[in-house]
Amino acid sequence: MSLLVTGIGELTTWEPDRDVRHDAALVVDDGVVAWLGDAADAPAADERLDVAGAAVLPGFVDAHTHLVFAGDRVAEFEARMSGAEYAAGGIRTTVAATRAAGDEVLEAGVVRLLREMRRSGTTTVEIKSGYGLSVADEERSLRIARRHTAETTFLGAHVVPEGARVEDYVALVTGEMLEACVPHARWIDVFCEEGAFGADEARAVLSAGAARGLVPRVHANQLGHGPGVQVACEVGAAAADHCTFLTDADVDALASSGVVAGLLPGAEFSTRHPYPDARRLLDAGVTVALATDCNPGTSYTSSMAFCLALAVREMGMTAREAVRAATQGGARSLRRTDVGHLGVGARADLVVLEAPTAAHLAYRPGVDLVRQVIAQPPGR
Repeated sequence: MSLLVTGIGELTTWEPDRDVRHDAALVVDDGVVAWLGDAADAPAADERLDVAGAAVLPGFVDAHTHLVFAGDRVAEFEARMSGAEYAAGGIRTTVAATRAAGDEVLEAGVVRLLREMRRSGTTTVEIKSGYGLSVADEERSLRIARRHTAETTFLGAHVVPEGARVEDYVALVTGEMLEACVPHARWIDVFCEEGAFGADEARAVLSAGAARGLVPRVHANQLGHGPGVQVACEVGAAAADHCTFLTDADVDALASSGVVAGLLPGAEFSTRHPYPDARRLLDAGVTVALATDCNPGTSYTSSMAFCLALAVREMGMTAREAVRAATQGGARSLRRTDVGHLGVGARADLVVLEAPTAAHLAYRPGVDLVRQVIAQPPGR
């Protein structure tokens, strides 16, 4: 069954020769974009949807989330808003709650957050483990996540559990835990930060994952200057996420290696830390992705539009750059060519706005501008 979407006031496609079209239309057939062009030239289709001048853009690609958890950390948030500093150790609070929860509780939480994301225009989502930190709990977290997305990330190396020695825990992560989690994961990640894992531990974790076919990603340079970005570039990671505290050498390494810089402004909003300098990265030729970092401790938002508005207001991005980072940038972070754009042959994941341009997502922050989401099943 084919569908003609016509009357599009502004169509964002990210085609190389013409990334934005006006007075446009596109045809969806068998789950992909089969045709796009001027509305006046549109072919016939089985069904017709006239969006009456609205903007249409690719579905958001959220390449960094932590959706498998139980409980919340609202008390921690309130303490930070009263002046307390954020430290990585707060993760252990969520670990305790997650370990105590049943599978049905964890799955219900994932489903609830994914519904929020879909309503707000997100059509592709990556989900990490990392709140289990035991073989059984990391495996079940990924098993649950894999029922909802192909983009699952083993993050056993989130923090060292209470009472464990770093070297012993790294041995567990790279051994028994990895073996249990490989069947449910595409990616492997590590929190390379003071208070979590150093460069040598991060390399060991990522190398072990790569040897089992998992592609590296890195939590890097969130809390201060550190080795995370350099490690990501050394191992050929798909992305280095956070990238808040960067040296010139870090920026040069990202630009020359092609590692995507994932920027997560929801975390800076919630922790009152400095925002990443997106302008510096873009001017250096680094590919930038925006993501929510949805998690109960430091970025409890499922809204890519909110993060997009923060990026424009606080990080030096134009509205179009932020929209690109939230769609095509996220796709590149996940090494996907079928999503994040609306060229012919792309997955027909598209968002119709209650607005004439995509720039309204930043211009009208906090307003639900998503009129309709047309998306394919996650496993398609």
